Amino acid sequence: MEKMFNKLRNLDAYPKINEDFSSRTASGGVITLVSSIVIALLFISEFRLYLHTVTDTKLVVDTSRGGKLRINFDVTFPAIPCTLLSLDTMDISGERHLDIRHDIFKKRIDSHGNVIEVRQEGIGAPKIERPLQRHGGRLEHNETYCGSCYGAESSDDDCCNSCAEVREAYRKRGWGLTNTDLIDQCKREGFVQKVKEEVGEGCNIHGTLEVNKVAGNFHFAPGRSFHQNTHLLDLLALQTESYNISHKINKLSFGDSIPGIVNPLDGVQWVQENPNGVYQYFTKVVPTIYTNIRGHTIESNQFSVTEHYKSSEVDFRSPPGVFFFYDLSPIKVTFTEAHTPFLHFLTHICAIVGGVFTVAGIVDSFVYHGQKAIQKKRNIGKLG
Repeated sequence: MEKMFNKLRNLDAYPKINEDFSSRTASGGVITLVSSIVIALLFISEFRLYLHTVTDTKLVVDTSRGGKLRINFDVTFPAIPCTLLSLDTMDISGERHLDIRHDIFKKRIDSHGNVIEVRQEGIGAPKIERPLQRHGGRLEHNETYCGSCYGAESSDDDCCNSCAEVREAYRKRGWGLTNTDLIDQCKREGFVQKVKEEVGEGCNIHGTLEVNKVAGNFHFAPGRSFHQNTHLLDLLALQTESYNISHKINKLSFGDSIPGIVNPLDGVQWVQENPNGVYQYFTKVVPTIYTNIRGHTIESNQFSVTEHYKSSEVDFRSPPGVFFFYDLSPIKVTFTEAHTPFLHFLTHICAIVGGVFTVAGIVDSFVYHGQKAIQKKRNIGKLG
């Protein structure tokens, strides 16, 4: 047993020095105090980092196919009335939606930005007695209403029962609806009166869009939209009105919000100086997956953007409006929150303690031997 203890003693890497052969100095006490304070500060800093989460970022190829892209928007047009403002979408697959009204809300605002009225856009016209039938007579009792499209019918069975349907039929034809006073549906719904009442007002439009997950665009157009047989937009300027497309983007995002991510167009404002023109935003949408420390996952998107303004004086064929072109990136970004592993934290603490004490020992040895050398030279000088 005694031999085993002797062998263990021989393995001791930390031999002890008898207290009779050790001496304590004031400089050693100062160095010990300073090193202890440094260790305490570094420990607190490391502990705070351990309590905080770290985010691991990875780039992978997006292999998802199909699906929908949700666009959230909130845009204010201080000089375009709500009645004249329309929202259209189209993509490279050929799918297009004109004058979208589902999940769209409009707020009439005055010149000072105060809200006058809030209304949700709907489809259809109010039921008013005895509207004008397609054949020219008034609607009689027990008769099905079928309004005229005023020459824009695509077939003999087409009916336009509201002002919006007449306008859409004209859009599909590529015609301009210049005089709504001649349209019975618009007169009954008070469309012209609405336009006159909203002169000098602005409009805040907000809502959500569900579009195909392919490249495309959505745009806010004053006046009338037009239906074209092209994949990308090249609208023919059929109207001659002058519109001020000054706008402020209060919010624009592609999907749910991600903590720590700021959308580059939020709060962006642009003021038009020349009459008419097209303001274009070109966005590159990057699919993003965010997983927080609790394991909750958010599948959303980030985006970068460039912008360009094209005056109607340069290209008279371009109607006024604000256009948002979007394209999908083939690269997906993943953010994953996690805590620093405890063993890593323990390793850092050991490194701090060992490193500081080692450096302190070197400094203390240097100071101690320096003091002894100086003292020795003084003693020699005195003896001499």
